[in-house]
Amino acid sequence: MHIQWIDLSDFRNFRTLSYSPASTLNVVTGPNAQGKTNLLEALSLLLVGRSFRAAKPVDLLRWDAEGATLRGQVCRGDITRPIRRSVARRQDGAWAVMGEGCPWARAIPFGWQDVAVVGGGPQGRRNFLDGFAGKIFPAHLPGLGRYRQILARRNSLLQAGIEGGPGEALIEPWDHQLAREGIELLHRRRRALAELADEVSRLYPVLAGGGAVRLAYQGALEEGVTEERFVEAIRARRRDEVRRGQTLVGPHRDDVAIEMGGRDMRSFGSRGQQRLMALVLRLAEAGPVERAVGSPPVLLLDDALSELDAEVQRNVLRHVEAAGQVFLTSAEGALPVRQAAWWEVRGGHVEDVSLQPVQGAA
Repeated sequence: MHIQWIDLSDFRNFRTLSYSPASTLNVVTGPNAQGKTNLLEALSLLLVGRSFRAAKPVDLLRWDAEGATLRGQVCRGDITRPIRRSVARRQDGAWAVMGEGCPWARAIPFGWQDVAVVGGGPQGRRNFLDGFAGKIFPAHLPGLGRYRQILARRNSLLQAGIEGGPGEALIEPWDHQLAREGIELLHRRRRALAELADEVSRLYPVLAGGGAVRLAYQGALEEGVTEERFVEAIRARRRDEVRRGQTLVGPHRDDVAIEMGGRDMRSFGSRGQQRLMALVLRLAEAGPVERAVGSPPVLLLDDALSELDAEVQRNVLRHVEAAGQVFLTSAEGALPVRQAAWWEVRGGHVEDVSLQPVQGAA
């Protein structure tokens, strides 16, 4: 799958843009703060309906604009599909992204914030794993939403104080609901992590030039846990839960271990190793996503080569040259790539400096 073209207006610092990228590697260069990341963000919004920078819809608009529109066309084999998105006010006055996407369109982004998946706290790793599971299992994100709603209701009861007497009867149904949704969530997470771990263990040493890495799911509940066992584990922590006002057992408390040579990369990995591992985690998503939807995802790699040594950069470039449609931003005007389309972004203008025509106006 690849993007054939995109037209946009009043998006970030682009007044208008018509852009027809190559179906392979697209290197997007130019000085900082000129719109390189904004271009990748527009491609993400077109394909999946949201910003990979987790920006609010109102923040996607060009300054003082009344709304933004994005149109484009994606291709898979002989099939083409138009996509249209808009950023506009709803009747209630809130800003929202509207429009319909394509069921087989997928994008995998990488940005500076992904380094926190490796070096930060458990929430970042849970979010990453849930995002990946959502790309390959359509039921995952709706199930995660239901789990979070149950969790919020259960926590509110705990904060009200329910220990003993009628309070136990109030919270017991929520124990079972949490267990049922939690078991399904854990099952999909573990399946997703198993697929990802295989890809990572193969890819990391190729890009790094060596090193054995391991991903493992870490949680209080064993694999294959039953609903009865889940509920027992919850009840065993009831007193602590009431005291702290929060649910202490379940997938919302779990983590993913990322190890190299048997050591936790969060504590023992260098900045360069952590950044490469974060990139490998994103690149490793591509194979399972392609198998799940029948076409390769578009890779949106924002400043992916920063802080990597020269040999690792060459290894990464060799990999992405063969990875389908890839957009790679860089402040460097020259990179050791064998074949790529080159684009320069300055002040909301995108100029073709190699292969493809592009017209833009700020």
